[in-house]
Amino acid sequence: QAQLVETGGGVVQPGGSLRLSCAASGRTSSPYPMGWFRQAPGKERSFVAAVDKSGDITYYVDEVKGRFTISRDIAENTVFLQMNSLKFEDTAVYYCAAAPRGWGGLWTLASQYDYWGQGTQVTVSS
Repeated sequence: QAQLVETGGGVVQPGGSLRLSCAASGRTSSPYPMGWFRQAPGKERSFVAAVDKSGDITYYVDEVKGRFTISRDIAENTVFLQMNSLKFEDTAVYYCAAAPRGWGGLWTLASQYDYWGQGTQVTVSS
């Protein structure tokens, strides 16, 4: 069993930046493919970004491409989501997730991830 803890959320003005961190502990002897998802009020949880075990391959949902960057520090068992040029519509609870079984090519599906953090609130407000 792996435990994931997200930090770094907060309130930011439009155009601002935040950096989310996801620290993994527990059964993490080898790095897992990881992802970030978000859930806005009244909406379903949706895919934001994903990174493979090595950190070399990344994926993004179209609306965050060019603004968000996912990365990982394998030695520290931590995954990051750097969010720049934030917009009102980025407001959501952000969750990190681990896929110990691998993605099976389906990195955007929440069902491919077995471990989830508790979430961190990101609010973009003027």
